[in-house]
Amino acid sequence: MQKPFVLFLGYYPPAMLVLGIETSCDETGVALYDTEAGLLEHRLHSQVDLHARYGGVVPELASRDHCRRLVPLVEEVMADAGMLPGDLHGVAYTAGPGLIGALMVGATFAASYAAAAGLPAVPVHHMEAHLLAPLLEAEPPEFPFVALLVSGGHTLLVDVAGIGRYTVLGTTLDDAAGEAFDKTAKLLELGYPGGPALAALAERGDAAAFTFPRPLTRRPGLDFSFSGLKTAVLVEARRLREAGAWDEGARADMAASFEAAVVETLVIKCRRALETAGRGRLVVAGGVGANRRLRESLVADVSARGGRVYFPRPEFCTDNGAMIALAGALRLAQSGDQPRIVARARWSLEELPAVAA
Repeated sequence: MQKPFVLFLGYYPPAMLVLGIETSCDETGVALYDTEAGLLEHRLHSQVDLHARYGGVVPELASRDHCRRLVPLVEEVMADAGMLPGDLHGVAYTAGPGLIGALMVGATFAASYAAAAGLPAVPVHHMEAHLLAPLLEAEPPEFPFVALLVSGGHTLLVDVAGIGRYTVLGTTLDDAAGEAFDKTAKLLELGYPGGPALAALAERGDAAAFTFPRPLTRRPGLDFSFSGLKTAVLVEARRLREAGAWDEGARADMAASFEAAVVETLVIKCRRALETAGRGRLVVAGGVGANRRLRESLVADVSARGGRVYFPRPEFCTDNGAMIALAGALRLAQSGDQPRIVARARWSLEELPAVAA
């Protein structure tokens, strides 16, 4: 396992074992990260089945399910790693951004667990954890790099000079890419979660069957907008229904064409971001980062220009406790104890303090 402290911070800190807690939305994640041995254990409970009947996440139900799942998941992770609370050096938890009720569950649990064990509690920025997730891999990226953070709630391009040294280059003006996937999946009468279902349907379709816009790519800048693309799909779907041509083949072609439009838009913006920042390394993280077409397209485009793309493994693209434990360990090593309970529905990456190299 690569030692991120040695590679990225340039010094050997005391050995630290950190428990990570993730409850920002509809997945309960718990993990143990050791600064010398790496990731020891991790568990994830998804609430997909709970929310499927509603076609999306119900915040109150998400919060209640986190309450039910946290204690058994923590007990399982600690037992499987052969660890006791006294072996820990800190407890890290997602403090935001996210659903405020879900965040409060994780924050209060982590703070209480830490207080009972006499440990510091470390609030972690959810998107910082995502952009640091590739550090869990055997060949992590070196700083600096550009990060594309692309998920259901966020689409960001960030210039990353170091831990906490972030400059947001572009963000979404309306729907995030993952949200556009989910909403388009509803238009195509697919199940929940919509993004993976749409990608699976797209595998059987023709990406050239429909011509959908590549939003904001014909003008300068690095911001995103996916609401117009979603509307274009809606207009075309209505036309096909009225013409009696709304069948499985048409839906597959529409899924493939929509996916191609999103992917091409992201590729164009990433190319611009790398040129703007003068970087050769691109990190892609967040749930949409697991999309096969996006991965292949970004690797081909960046490699052709002499750069390299880094991804977390697919299980760490979606929300997880491993990335929270890692980010918490990186911050605990230098900052020590933090305010006990922090929960923020909105939180800019640029507000985070830098961790000195």
